[in-house]
Amino acid sequence: MWGHIWGHESAFSDAPSKNAPMPLTKLECDRATCPTGKPYARLADGLGMYLEVTAAGGKYWRMKYRHAGKEKRLALGVYPEISLADARKRRDKARETLAAGDDPGQLKREAKLARVLMGANTFEKVARQWWDQWKGPKSQHHADYGIRRLEADVCPVLGSRPVDTITAPQLLAMAKRIESRGAVDIAKRSLQTCGQIMRFAVAHGLIERNPGADVRPSDALKPREKENYARLDAREMPELLRKIEAYAGTPYTRLAMKLMALTFVRTGELIGARWAEFDLGAAEWRIPPERMKMRTPHIVPLAPQAVEVLQALQTLSGGRALLFPGERDHERPMSNNTILAALKRMGYAGRMTGHGFRGVASTILHEQGYPHHVIELQLAHQERDQVAAAYNHATYLRERRAMMAAWADHLDRMRKGADVIPMPQRAA
Repeated sequence: MWGHIWGHESAFSDAPSKNAPMPLTKLECDRATCPTGKPYARLADGLGMYLEVTAAGGKYWRMKYRHAGKEKRLALGVYPEISLADARKRRDKARETLAAGDDPGQLKREAKLARVLMGANTFEKVARQWWDQWKGPKSQHHADYGIRRLEADVCPVLGSRPVDTITAPQLLAMAKRIESRGAVDIAKRSLQTCGQIMRFAVAHGLIERNPGADVRPSDALKPREKENYARLDAREMPELLRKIEAYAGTPYTRLAMKLMALTFVRTGELIGARWAEFDLGAAEWRIPPERMKMRTPHIVPLAPQAVEVLQALQTLSGGRALLFPGERDHERPMSNNTILAALKRMGYAGRMTGHGFRGVASTILHEQGYPHHVIELQLAHQERDQVAAAYNHATYLRERRAMMAAWADHLDRMRKGADVIPMPQRAA
């Protein structure tokens, strides 16, 4: 067997020789060992390829060749992970590269470097760089939600891919995967977020163009079905208000429902409320833009009844930052489902939601002649134009304050009186 290597330098020539040894066999490869006292042994297979066996027992495929007048060696893999047949295929490919005038060893090193560079710019790494910059002005809750969505839905599909290899169809496939489980909104937002990440990559010279620009959610995903939040008829409100007043659950939940009825803000805006947002002396609640759906500030005039609810909450809060802290973690707000669960407990499952208070208020206020634009401003249904919205949040404040006071009085009369009590008509 050792005649394959010892004394047969022709075994490493670029061309076949009549003196070249017989090709190796699998059995010879399996049995090959390094002689005692030697650092390695080399078993030639022909056409420059050989199996190098080290004193430690490792077996490595190598190819000896010449390029530009210099003798070089090329690593072809480790035996037996790379079989004899596969090693010969790699040798033959390297010889084709040589025949074309290129150095197979240099091309291999360049390919390895390219893989390293691409690995440093995977989609996930770029996404986290984008998120680190994007989260700056956002609330902690909003920032945490953004990264959770990336980790849960986007990165498992695209995360390991080099960012410069991602295509529009791949982005669409990711969004379609989310859509398939019924999460249409999340699919749409994920696609939009990917577009932002890709714009970030363009700006930092990582890619030349944004593939997200070729995929619009409206063109690729199912249209979002309009949400119809369950809500009671106005005739059923007196009974609900009385049940809220007598609610036997936690005081935080009872007061949350009372404040929601009095202010008809969104559930997320309510449960995330912080004492720093309130001026009880001025009877105002100023919600910062990062907590609003439309990302613009919002003023909620507080009727005396709402101030009373807030004063009761102050006795419970114990100096905490949140009005409605979570039961287990007081640094996080109560769950979105808390109010929904309470309504279910009172017998309103499928009939009323936290959002339903907004619908009831809008219906009654419109029926009683309050101007549409005043009601819409109080519901924070603002213009998409950011400048206009930022201006409008403080407009018609006097009219809104009067409307909210009348609304609170109307709720009191409904709770105390008959099943149906007309709200006083607004003066012309």
